[in-house]
Amino acid sequence: MGERPDVKVAVLISGRGSNLQALLDACAKPEFPAEIVCVISNIADAYGLERARRAGVATQVIDHKAFPTREAFDAALDTAIRAAGAELVCLAGFMRLLTPGFTKAWHGRVINIHPALLPSFKGLHTHRRALEAGVKLHGCSVHFVTADLDDGPLIVQAAVPVLDGDDEDSLAQRVLTAEHRIYPLAVKLIGEGRVHLDGRVVRVDGAADAGATLVNPIA
Repeated sequence: MGERPDVKVAVLISGRGSNLQALLDACAKPEFPAEIVCVISNIADAYGLERARRAGVATQVIDHKAFPTREAFDAALDTAIRAAGAELVCLAGFMRLLTPGFTKAWHGRVINIHPALLPSFKGLHTHRRALEAGVKLHGCSVHFVTADLDDGPLIVQAAVPVLDGDDEDSLAQRVLTAEHRIYPLAVKLIGEGRVHLDGRVVRVDGAADAGATLVNPIA
């Protein structure tokens, strides 16, 4: 049997693209089982487009304001993604809600990274809400995308401590560092064919025990 071909990835962005950069860096490694074939933004001056161009990846702007409905915009996205030959779609700071028709057509092939330990703190302003709630552990999640906001099956999560004196910015930076670690990990696991959807639960072949318990604070 030959080696599994690299999974072809489309990345959708709306902004600076720091998670896109983490994916670009990972895909630049010869042993990484994925290739980014296109980066699509709904915002023409999104800095992530420049990151993609520097990496030699094809880019495209599809302005959502040019379409009369969400469905029409998503149809244009679908056409562009399929034309690029992508098999997996990664949302990396893509600030648009995908329609049920799109998520159904791409079921099990669209993933997103969210800056919270889902199912807690869905939606926006996750770091502020975590601080207001007084949680001791915060983090990030990579999940499959469904029609419901931040509600798809979880693939990988990472937890970070919430420290005394944290503000939104310091907590966000700690979470972002974890995001840059787990998003490429999720793509790697999918590219290796190790991720399987079992209803609402994701099973990962050969997953190792993390081997540690994170406790915060330590007395």
